Amino acid sequence: MNYRHAFHAGNFADVVKHTILTRILTYLMRKDAAFRVIDTHAGLGIYDLFGDMAERTGEWRDGIDRVMAADLPPPVAELLAPYLDAVRAQNPDGNLRYYPGSPFITRHMLREQDRLMAFELHPMDANRLKENFTGDFQTRITQLDAWNIFGTHLPPKEKRGLVLVDPPFEEKGEFTRMVQSLEKAHKRWPGGTYAYWYPIKEPGEVETYAKALKKTGIPKILRLELTIRAPSEPPRLHGTGMVVVNPPFVLEEEMRKVLPVLAELLSDEGRGQWRIDWVAGE
Repeated sequence: MNYRHAFHAGNFADVVKHTILTRILTYLMRKDAAFRVIDTHAGLGIYDLFGDMAERTGEWRDGIDRVMAADLPPPVAELLAPYLDAVRAQNPDGNLRYYPGSPFITRHMLREQDRLMAFELHPMDANRLKENFTGDFQTRITQLDAWNIFGTHLPPKEKRGLVLVDPPFEEKGEFTRMVQSLEKAHKRWPGGTYAYWYPIKEPGEVETYAKALKKTGIPKILRLELTIRAPSEPPRLHGTGMVVVNPPFVLEEEMRKVLPVLAELLSDEGRGQWRIDWVAGE
């Protein structure tokens, strides 16, 4: 499958992924000490939902558009507030048109002492990303194959932060690369927080990934998943998942409040399902 960000901006997977991202960042901000976010597959940074690629799929209409229009329960509204505030910041007239990707969401939340490093391999996307952050001294954009950074860019000098891994799944072997990159990164920076996104298309493939993660022996791996429809033949994207290594201690509890609401809101005819478990505990 091709999960290039521009085609799927603001869809149900982005909603779940970016909710988790903002909850992790909110937790990091509890301390005054600086942190760094390393975004390995950053994309363009921001997306025009009325543009050709986003309009070709229209997936945002069943994603962020539903969430923005929903009457959310107060506890969930509070947990989603940082995420929705970042979206509203790109749409000051109140009409949803622009969707911020992870670099823009992260940058919206950074304090003066925090930093963002964003990597993007696609030449056109990397150039656009650099243009979007021109003159921003807190952000560093690099055109590079992110699978090469795990042995060279860790740990960050702040010794606090998040590595967000969100590959486009354009090539086979992405699940294997994710496991290998985590093993390499964790050896260099065992105290860092790592968030790995993955599509749920073939359940067997996802379970194989989870078993491979468990086999690494790396502790404290939390799995968060949401599906919006049943698996189908031929396989199509029907769910989204994220594993978080060294998650904030509040993340599991927060997502147990959020995921049931999102599962009902974002799924086909309210038939969504969610899952939270530990691939590896302490």
